[in-house]
Amino acid sequence: MISFNPKDLTTGRLHSYLLSAVSPRPIAFASTIDADGKPNLSPFSFFNVFSANPPIMIFSPARRVRDNTIKHTLLNVESVKEVVINVVNYEIVHQMSLSSTEYPEDVNEFEKAGLTMLPSDEIKPFRVAESPIQFECKVNDIIKLGTEGGAGNLVICEVVKFHISDEVMNADSTINQEALDLVARAGGSYYSRAKRGFFEIPKPLRSMGIGVDNLPEHVKDSMILTGNNLGMLANVESLPSKEDIDSFIKNISERYPEIKLASHRKKHKLAQNYLSYGDVESAWKLLLS
Repeated sequence: MISFNPKDLTTGRLHSYLLSAVSPRPIAFASTIDADGKPNLSPFSFFNVFSANPPIMIFSPARRVRDNTIKHTLLNVESVKEVVINVVNYEIVHQMSLSSTEYPEDVNEFEKAGLTMLPSDEIKPFRVAESPIQFECKVNDIIKLGTEGGAGNLVICEVVKFHISDEVMNADSTINQEALDLVARAGGSYYSRAKRGFFEIPKPLRSMGIGVDNLPEHVKDSMILTGNNLGMLANVESLPSKEDIDSFIKNISERYPEIKLASHRKKHKLAQNYLSYGDVESAWKLLLS
């Protein structure tokens, strides 16, 4: 067994070990607003529930390890002490991941991730309509754990109202865990699904995805492609060139001789198949052909 003293490690290496070892972790999909009413949406896996009476949840937007900057979410809850904590199930996990991209302050992550803003009943921040459970919370306190990169900021939230989708409720008014199909965060690019275990999603943080709002209309309004599919397609920096598209179509024409004349519906189904294998590039070339 290898042993470490945390003081002997770089913050980045220590951070990596901690996140890989303490997993899977539940995800707080936190919706906030700034003092001017601009919405923000971001996921945090330093999160859990800590009390039922009063109902208290805590999540921690840590200072960035690489440059010691702080996140918009922390700035927002310091100025407007309210937050919606939305749970993340498998149906929206790619959209959730896309929202974690470090977009500029004036960008609406709801729009980038293709998620719906739903007005809250008791507080100002919006709920994520696609989330099966949403907790409206008042921020009771913020405890800063340090001033260096990697330091956490404990946002102590009291639930004032919450909403549960009928689709995840049993007849006896308990939550059906299988229907809920929650996901959790692990180390690196790994996530855990309650039903199936680990799966992997490319992290969007090092690149600027184009966002669901910039997808072609026939893709964004597809009757075939799911929200997860759109999240995967939107997590690219640029679209393939015409030359690359033409070359791809030429190469697959032997296997699919009718592809050039295929309907949007048929192309979308085939693109969805590519996405099921994580081949976003081929899916894009097909969709734009």
